[in-house]
Amino acid sequence: MPKITFDTNIFISRKYAQLPEKFYMSVVVLQELVAGAQDEAELKGLLVARRGYEKAERLLVPTSEDWWLVGKVIYALQKGLKSQRGGLTPKMSADQKYRITHDVLIARTAKRVGVILVTDNIRDFETIQRFVMFV
Repeated sequence: MPKITFDTNIFISRKYAQLPEKFYMSVVVLQELVAGAQDEAELKGLLVARRGYEKAERLLVPTSEDWWLVGKVIYALQKGLKSQRGGLTPKMSADQKYRITHDVLIARTAKRVGVILVTDNIRDFETIQRFVMFV
């Protein structure tokens, strides 16, 4: 069975019945889930989950290299620079910057550990993949 992680949108849409056996949790996704938590009970559940993934060594945490890569991708997108795959990219809005930062971190940490990322957010990941190969 492959190692799998979910983007935040998969958790929000509840498109899963249960987590796969070899599931890895992104700390970035956890941060987004904590920010959107409905109450203290949900926060406590997320804290328990975080500790469990840390203990099992299945918590995906960005490194300094991952953050560096985010900066390079954001820089290129803000400037509308030519991508590695060719063609100019439209400049990025301020709203997209936050979302793209998280997407790059999630994708990069998953790639580094050899984990398959499941997402419904195809558009953003296609945009960042023009600059960095994640698959």
